[in-house]
Amino acid sequence: MENKNADLTSLKIDRPLNSASSRNPRNSSLIAWVLGITALFFLFYFSWSYIFSSTIEVSVVTASKVSSSQSNAILTASGYIVAQRKAAVASKGTGRLKFLGVVEGDAVKKNQVIAKLDDSDINAQLEQAKANLKFSEADLKDAENTFNRTKKLFNSGSAAQSELDAAEARLNRTSASIAIAKAQVLGAEVAMENMLIRAPFDGTVLTKNADVGEIVAPFAASASSKAAVVTMADMSSLQVEADVSESNIERIKPNQDCEISLEAYPDLRYPGYVAKIVPTADRAKATVMVKIGFKNYDKKVLPEMRAKVLFLNEPVSAEMLNKKPKLVIPASALIQQENQYFVYKIINDKASQVKVSIGEKVGTYIEILSGITDGEKVIDNPSKEIKDGTKIQIRN
Repeated sequence: MENKNADLTSLKIDRPLNSASSRNPRNSSLIAWVLGITALFFLFYFSWSYIFSSTIEVSVVTASKVSSSQSNAILTASGYIVAQRKAAVASKGTGRLKFLGVVEGDAVKKNQVIAKLDDSDINAQLEQAKANLKFSEADLKDAENTFNRTKKLFNSGSAAQSELDAAEARLNRTSASIAIAKAQVLGAEVAMENMLIRAPFDGTVLTKNADVGEIVAPFAASASSKAAVVTMADMSSLQVEADVSESNIERIKPNQDCEISLEAYPDLRYPGYVAKIVPTADRAKATVMVKIGFKNYDKKVLPEMRAKVLFLNEPVSAEMLNKKPKLVIPASALIQQENQYFVYKIINDKASQVKVSIGEKVGTYIEILSGITDGEKVIDNPSKEIKDGTKIQIRN
């Protein structure tokens, strides 16, 4: 009963201080580690966002030269210059090449001997055939005399019919041997002619395909023999062969005026015309071949050169051809600030503002007189966010 009056306030549970920390001493370091990783993540995220949010994606255009007739063109096509008259000149005979009288670039005339094959064996056959012919001709004279004498004796009754028949048979055999000898001579002469390689037409040698000492055969029967000795072309038959899309072929008419420029000489232009629209299409490319002839050209125009053709809706004039091409860019790439004009070039992935001076307007293009050069790329339709030094990424 005495326990009922006991003082319970003095009772308490003895707990050690910082019990959580004592139970898991690594918690503080783990929290610090998590906080550090989180801070680095946010730092990396904001840095990445800053870098790429300041990069602007743009389109670029190329400054290029165009002729004054560009605005008069209804269609543009590219192609190659091709000689319409071209031949790989080979021999009709087989033998070792002993003479080659031309090199690349030489002009030759029709039937000119440009090469010879070794003909010593054929020449011997020709001499033998000629000797056989002379022998037969001499035998023929004797056979004719014998036949005439026998015929007179037969008419006078001094010779029998059998003698006359024998004399006539000998005469016929001799005449036949002469015909054979003449054919042999002709065959040897033809074989000798086949040892000569002649130019089939007036033209220019483009390539040399064989050298002296090599075996030449009509069909190059072996790997060590050559078929064609040279390749030549008629330089007066040069035309541009260009592929035109089927959807645009209706814009082209026979004898339509054209302007031709060469990739090798961009400042030179030549008057041309539509010589032929080939009446078939290429199903793989969906194009039709158009052949463009030159009205006049010079020695700079060579086979296999790449050419650009402008199909015009008006006749081409000498004044248009004599004007120098203009360096232009699309008007959308130009920036005007007060009375000055600028464009943005891309240097080290950054926009670089360049001052330019302009000339005439050519359709949707503007002539550039100074500031940039042919082939340089500038930003098209630059936005207001683009400044000098802005980071740029070219749009694919």
